[in-house]
Amino acid sequence: MTYPNRLLEVIDKGQARKLHRYPLLFVHGAWHAGWCWNEHFLDFFASRGFRALALSLRGHGSSPLEKPLHTCSISDYVTDVASIAENLPAPPVLVGHSMGGFLVQKYLETHHLPAAVLIASAPPRGQLHSLLRSIRQHPYRCTRFALTGNPAHLYGSTAGARELLFGGKAPDRLVEAVTTRLQPESARAMFFDMVATNLVDTSKITTPILVIGGQEDRVYATSDVCRTAKAYDTEPVLLAEMGHELMLEPAWATVANTMTSWLGKQRL
Repeated sequence: MTYPNRLLEVIDKGQARKLHRYPLLFVHGAWHAGWCWNEHFLDFFASRGFRALALSLRGHGSSPLEKPLHTCSISDYVTDVASIAENLPAPPVLVGHSMGGFLVQKYLETHHLPAAVLIASAPPRGQLHSLLRSIRQHPYRCTRFALTGNPAHLYGSTAGARELLFGGKAPDRLVEAVTTRLQPESARAMFFDMVATNLVDTSKITTPILVIGGQEDRVYATSDVCRTAKAYDTEPVLLAEMGHELMLEPAWATVANTMTSWLGKQRL
């Protein structure tokens, strides 16, 4: 799919219906691309009468890159989200995972949308607490990861990936299948913009927001999820026995059904 000024990979399924006139635009997090939503979520929502789209940010998936990935900023990525969202026939409901949730929040500083969903999202005040936790637990891995941006240098093994990214019920074959598709991420976005230099001004955001987290998430702990929800004057939905990869976990349908129920209450 081609959009003005850029060629971004966009997976586009379903058609907007009268009942669900606003499209769902899914925004992936660090290390991922649009494929992470295409495993389950796009078909799930398309089959329920939504138009469901997932983009791949610049340098992710099949989306092109015009400068070194490690120099890409959060503002660059928000521009990518805007290039899709603002060329849809109706304003979308934005759904963001992890860093993608942070991008959704940054976009909402200057745009009011029908609704947004944050899934295992980076908090509006950034990920300093998350980074400090990781450094205390795995100082060598974190140092190596900071130099390369390669997630494999952070989790180290299948067991490490399960501990960091998944709940206990995820089978090894799922953990391995997902981690083989992960890619390096921008150091600037992760270690500068999302830590101190480009945080979210929640006072500018008026869009209704659903906040979902996993109780076994080791990237953004339940305390992070609760702080995010508090910032938007809402209650978080915390899912038992689920980790960070909520859209890929064996119980992913619980997340999708939670979204469907909430969107129904918003009459979307």
